[in-house]
Amino acid sequence: MPTVEFWYEFASTYSYLAAERVEGVARVMGVDVRWRPFLLGPIFAAQGWTSSPFNLYPAKGDNMWRDVERTAMRYHIAWARPSHLPRNGLLASRVALVGADDGWIANFSRAVFRANFVEDRDIGDVATIADIISRLGLPSSVLERANAPQNKSRLKAQTDAAIALGVYGAPSFTVDKELFWGHDRMEQAFQWATTPWM
Repeated sequence: MPTVEFWYEFASTYSYLAAERVEGVARVMGVDVRWRPFLLGPIFAAQGWTSSPFNLYPAKGDNMWRDVERTAMRYHIAWARPSHLPRNGLLASRVALVGADDGWIANFSRAVFRANFVEDRDIGDVATIADIISRLGLPSSVLERANAPQNKSRLKAQTDAAIALGVYGAPSFTVDKELFWGHDRMEQAFQWATTPWM
């Protein structure tokens, strides 16, 4: 089965929308999805940005909020505008990598996104992540594994891999080295995985 890599950042509104839809769309289109959490912070910093571009450019931010609201309504995705953007997704990303090894990355990732964009919880807070781990029935040792030096290095390597592929925003989808940016390019990425047209 062809594979699409789904690059996402837990602070990203559009990554949340994609995370809610990606597996269902993939099943319909006959594509396997590889969940690939990474950090946008280093990418933004390299461009001289100190925050999300949606904060730096108010008109862009205002339109983004309305667009996310409309898109959530279109796909019947639960949505509540968070009181703060962006929130720190570092720990969640480290935990997600443990989940990639153990087979629960998708469930954990969706739970973190819902905590952020439905429940308005601080996903940068260890207590929030610990609660999600507990609600999913996962062992508390997951946090220790997530914070192990080798796992921290792994997240850095994954972020570096995203940069090497040309990823500059989230969500992004890659098929081999072909890059598709944005929630609205998801289906196009899956189509490319099954039948490239160029």
